[in-house]
Amino acid sequence: MPIIKIQEFYPFSTDNESVDVSEAVEAELLADKRYHKSHEQRMRRNKVYSLDAGDGIETAAIRHAPSPEDIVVQMERDYHLHAAIKSLPEKQERRIKAHYLLGMKQREIAESEGVSTGSVSTSVQGGLRSLPKLYQKIENGGYFVHSK
Repeated sequence: MPIIKIQEFYPFSTDNESVDVSEAVEAELLADKRYHKSHEQRMRRNKVYSLDAGDGIETAAIRHAPSPEDIVVQMERDYHLHAAIKSLPEKQERRIKAHYLLGMKQREIAESEGVSTGSVSTSVQGGLRSLPKLYQKIENGGYFVHSK
């Protein structure tokens, strides 16, 4: 019968005694010891994060998440920008939305409207120059009148 030392398998044990066990029990204890060793290696290699882990990764992740106040502020900004775009003349609004929101090239917009690319470019640039003033007016409580 194999003899095992208790502390090898149960490190929290205060007794340093040896025990006779059957071969099946010894094989099971050794297999369990190998499993735990390989598990620790996998954890070290893969750096698995858990809410139970105390390494601070969760706190860092939470710090980068926007607060409810930040979300509301961003929603207000989006609303003001949308309102400013809506207050542009119809052609500028349509062309800016097509170019920046739909990702169309100015050449594609010109072809779809049957106008020159220079006309679309001038219209988009003019709208972009007007947007900061319109945005500021709307943000400061001004209202917008759609020019359509």
